[in-house]
Amino acid sequence: MKIINLHKNYSKLIEKASRGDRQAQHQLFNIFSPKMLGVCRQYIKNTDLAEEVMLAGFLKMFTHLSDFKNEGSFEGWIRRIMVNESISQLRKEKKLNFISNETIENTCDYSTYIETELEEAEIQSLIDALPEGYKTVFVLYGVEGYKHSEIAELLQISESTSKTQLFKARKMLQKKLNNQNSINYGSL
Repeated sequence: MKIINLHKNYSKLIEKASRGDRQAQHQLFNIFSPKMLGVCRQYIKNTDLAEEVMLAGFLKMFTHLSDFKNEGSFEGWIRRIMVNESISQLRKEKKLNFISNETIENTCDYSTYIETELEEAEIQSLIDALPEGYKTVFVLYGVEGYKHSEIAELLQISESTSKTQLFKARKMLQKKLNNQNSINYGSL
């Protein structure tokens, strides 16, 4: 019987990389760059810019590698750096705008199930079409699993703005998915 190691321990590799071992740094980059590009790509529409943000995130990660104390997931630690770098890039480009600050009641209870056969690229395209504020909150909440209080702190907005942006993002995505399904399967 073969035992599969589900949780890899990168502590020796991290230790070598933090001492400046280029080969260890290269290995860490090769292991994590595909996933981290995916993280950056969720926030940044342009793939080339997402790659630049990812590289800046890795530079920051290698610079602060000694700060990682082997408490919790290393991948989670890197992911947080990539999210922060992506948000910084959006702020730098002044693309992080939040549309309308009206409060929506019961936004946490809003859930929708839409049966669709869209490919991952098509879904990403629909998410990319959202206004940046909607998209950023949607990804932070729905994909990354942040709470509204954490999103509010990270984006420097109120919790109610975070909830409103999520509600509106879901509503807009639902409409786009329904339109896409109508096109694919004909009108009901």
